Amino acid sequence: MKSLFQKYKSVVTFIFTFLAVYFVLTFAYKFYLDWSDGSKFYPDYFTNLVARQSESLIQTFGYESRISPHPEEPSMKLIVNGKFVARVVEGCNSISVIILFVSFIAAFAGRFKPTFIYLLSGSVLIYVVNLVRIVILSIGLYHYPWRREILHTVIFPLIIYGMVFLLWMFWVNRFAKLKTKHV
Repeated sequence: MKSLFQKYKSVVTFIFTFLAVYFVLTFAYKFYLDWSDGSKFYPDYFTNLVARQSESLIQTFGYESRISPHPEEPSMKLIVNGKFVARVVEGCNSISVIILFVSFIAAFAGRFKPTFIYLLSGSVLIYVVNLVRIVILSIGLYHYPWRREILHTVIFPLIIYGMVFLLWMFWVNRFAKLKTKHV
């Protein structure tokens, strides 16, 4: 058993590091959500921020856009040209996706400075791509409401999780190259 552990030490270390970082960040995020009272920023600060930024981005594309708190659930209603097209819920703020990204990179960490810079820049990129995704979905739902299912269940994963996958692959390939150069 010990020889098996030694043989797969790097895999076991990766899995334990990934899970530890993921659970710590997820617990911290859940704690944040539980303590967000929604009095100043409804339903919570990050979801409200994403809704407001999405509203502004939609307006830059020439559409009239506004947001308002949803009266029946913790979300923001996104209205394009007077038509209610989408709800911005907690899951739309990209924090959970960023936690997944950070957990993977932390488990595959290299030197501190490049890892930290990559975590920061990758998280910002995911956040920005998520905003663009919400804008594309909202404008798409405005023009093609009958395509709601494909826009949300196919386009969403393709854009956001595709971006995370590409960032992971770039990191792994770059990290692997750095490791072989220094050996």
